[in-house]
Amino acid sequence: MIRLLKLEFYKNLNYMPFKVFSIMYFAILVGLLFIGLVDIDLSDSFKINLKEQGMYDFPGIWNFTTYFVGILKIFLGLIIVFSICQEFTNRMFKQNTIDGLSRKEFITSKLLTIFIYTFISTVITFIITIALGFAYSKSTDSAVVTKEMFFIGHYFLKLFTFFSFMLFLSVVFRKSIFVLLVFFFTYVLEGILSGIENFVLLRNLNPKEKMEALQNDFFPTEVLPLQSMSSLIPAPWFRMGVAKNMGFKYEFYYPTESVIACFVWCAIFILGSYIILKKRDW
Repeated sequence: MIRLLKLEFYKNLNYMPFKVFSIMYFAILVGLLFIGLVDIDLSDSFKINLKEQGMYDFPGIWNFTTYFVGILKIFLGLIIVFSICQEFTNRMFKQNTIDGLSRKEFITSKLLTIFIYTFISTVITFIITIALGFAYSKSTDSAVVTKEMFFIGHYFLKLFTFFSFMLFLSVVFRKSIFVLLVFFFTYVLEGILSGIENFVLLRNLNPKEKMEALQNDFFPTEVLPLQSMSSLIPAPWFRMGVAKNMGFKYEFYYPTESVIACFVWCAIFILGSYIILKKRDW
């Protein structure tokens, strides 16, 4: 395992885009966690401060911070795609296999890289969330602090599943442009299916009932790859002060189906990547 890590980081550290985008990713990640400390101008006469809306209050802070930094997953996903695809483009993979690196070791080395990036991102998010919560939360009782800490676990699972998906696409298509096109197609297709489902199921409900259904009900499309990842951390807008003043009541239902779906998709993407590498003549 140590040998694979050394080999992987030796290749990546000599790949300039990997270093540059990695530094940019973690810099933006840290900056995004502090977004609640600044005023957001929605118009000349209306400003909103997420801290004042409860962004840094326990237990909701776990939902807010993991949701915002989760947006950056595509950024780090691109880094992983470019680093894997350039190995096929530059015939580094073929040379590695000639030098004795097995297909299993290749997949393992990529998964180790994915795990390390996911782990570091999760730890940074956890540490800053705890610090901001204790600094600005109205309550710091241990029961309140730990009540929704599971969002950190969801964040880790969300990132790992997404990066496994990007690994799978990179192994299948080998060129970054094709990977990005297929990812975009998948994103649009799932969006269309979700839109059709919402239209069929919600068309006879009034606006408030629609909001409650979107927040609390289970929709079959939520087990699709990208949708299941997204459902792990719901948008936190319903728990903001503005939403409460408008009469929206926040209720959270644990997304058991999405958690199970993400574990299943992880297994499919990893095993699929290995099988394709093993059977394809490179």
